[in-house]
Amino acid sequence: MASQGPLADLRALDVTRVLAGPFAGMVLADLGAEVIKVEMPGRGDDARAFGPFRNGVSAYFASVNRGKKSLTLDLGVPAGRDLFLRLIEKADILLENFRPGVMARFGLAFGQLRERNPRLIYAACSGFGQTGPYAHRPAYDAVVQGMGGIMSLTGEEGGPPVRVGVSIADIAAALCTVIGILGALHHRDLTGQGQMVDVAMLDCQVGILENAIARYFVSGKVPGRLGTRHPSITPFQAFETSDGHVMLAIGNDRLWQRFCTAVGREGLAADPRFATNDLRTRNYAELLPLMQGILWSRPTAWWLEQMERAGIPCGPINTIDRLASDPQVAAREMIQEVLDPVAGPMKMAGVPIKLSDTPGAIAGPAPALGQHTGEVLSRLLGLDPAEVARLRDAGVV
Repeated sequence: MASQGPLADLRALDVTRVLAGPFAGMVLADLGAEVIKVEMPGRGDDARAFGPFRNGVSAYFASVNRGKKSLTLDLGVPAGRDLFLRLIEKADILLENFRPGVMARFGLAFGQLRERNPRLIYAACSGFGQTGPYAHRPAYDAVVQGMGGIMSLTGEEGGPPVRVGVSIADIAAALCTVIGILGALHHRDLTGQGQMVDVAMLDCQVGILENAIARYFVSGKVPGRLGTRHPSITPFQAFETSDGHVMLAIGNDRLWQRFCTAVGREGLAADPRFATNDLRTRNYAELLPLMQGILWSRPTAWWLEQMERAGIPCGPINTIDRLASDPQVAAREMIQEVLDPVAGPMKMAGVPIKLSDTPGAIAGPAPALGQHTGEVLSRLLGLDPAEVARLRDAGVV
């Protein structure tokens, strides 16, 4: 699992589970850090029990814990806590996604860990953060999507709220956690001091609402669901074709003129109702049937060819099977095969961050529960096999 990525000199202890925290740890591992996943003996991360499965291995777990090492350790017993504190002295980063107060009950709060290692970056990713009236509430992705406004914007106009099809609240929090860690590491390079990174899923949902917040505070109107349509740019949505859909993103007046020429409707370009983006947006109800009448006439592939020839941003609405076989996805190595010793070859998303000199990479498959316990305790703490065996028999590891 040796890595040459940009974080190859760093070590993270990852006591997270399910998705947001593990995804953040996966990004660190993909970028070269040694990520030691600390799991409860005999049980491990809850996600190990989430399907789909191959030969008893969870593909869900494998996809966000690749390249890590697994150390089983019971933090709730004194011997486990003591081992963890010794490991903290060897770590650069701690990742946790418990509710606030849980680590303190273990005797492992930020202040306590900082005494053992002043250079430690302590990254806490929780539903609502370490402060505020909701801090101690439990949270899952769907709950935060609902509370964070994004479900009120997702779905067809006039329809019910819809959950985004991926766990966007978890993923946004994971990525913000990694950004926070990298910022804290840079500060440590300058000062020698670590710090706490406090990331809340709800905060991150607010942070990615972008123009919805801007529109509300400028107009006083509450944004709602618009299907695939953009609220401020027109035409900018998925349109039905004779055999499916095509996504068009006509993002300025020059592209509008080019589109009208490409489809042989120069009269639309001259129509004063549609002369500017603002007018097209205001007169959307009149423009939509005209656009739809044009695009219904041909199949998706034909329109894609015509639009690309005219330089109009466009694309198909890919299903996952089509995405997986897309030549651009292949060229960027965004679907990769990882060999799991039990499950066999497993395909998963590649590393989206491309670095010219220190590229990241998938360092290996997700670990079996406790696979690296002996190796980590021996290499980092100097324990011999007999000591590890005694700890295992006692249920500490």
